[in-house]
Amino acid sequence: MTAPCDALLTEVESDVRLTASAIGFDHLTLAVSDALRRVPRHAFVAPEQRDLAYANYPLPIGSGQTISQPYIVAIMSQLLGVGAGDRVFELGTGSGYQSAVLAALGVAVYSMEIVPELAERARMTLQALGYDQVQVRTGDGWLGWPEVAPFDGIIITAAAPRLPETLLDQLKPGGRLVIPLGAPGGHQELALYQKGPAGAVTGHNLLPVRFVPVTGGLGRSGPPADEESSPPRSWET
Repeated sequence: MTAPCDALLTEVESDVRLTASAIGFDHLTLAVSDALRRVPRHAFVAPEQRDLAYANYPLPIGSGQTISQPYIVAIMSQLLGVGAGDRVFELGTGSGYQSAVLAALGVAVYSMEIVPELAERARMTLQALGYDQVQVRTGDGWLGWPEVAPFDGIIITAAAPRLPETLLDQLKPGGRLVIPLGAPGGHQELALYQKGPAGAVTGHNLLPVRFVPVTGGLGRSGPPADEESSPPRSWET
């Protein structure tokens, strides 16, 4: 899969440069680029989608959910600012692809998925590929994983209507939270927040995106929206 991965990375790097003024960097770190190269994205998609696995756009994975666009996975991973030995909480396991990329960075990942079928499939895929540092739990990710908190980073892979205070409480001082904020089908912004030494949280929006919504008792409940996709060519500026 070297050739497809290399072609994908070339396109992702191009998109990073295109959106550099919004996301705050114009290239992927060597660690993130290497993680994206080493994770076999084809293992996280349905067999009938595998010829599209290394395209730079999302794909359906069932239950109204998607495997995210590699560009989005790459920039969210880099925005977290985490590395080997760190711990990250992920709301929304989905296919497990984002978890695998973080694991390839040396991160211990605690991921929560509300759809039981997706959680079990992701768990089996991650185990089969040897990503033993990823733990997947079925449940409402809005509640976090308090018994292993605090986390060095928190990543939300579904659009939320507001900042999750419960998750902010589980973030270490100095830690970062990356989240798409906004309504399903409406305007959403990928946002980056950081907790200061005294616990104050500051953040800002980065760029328009489109994600499926958070579901569950404390998130937005309701049917999923269309698949997440935000090709840089159509971002608002």
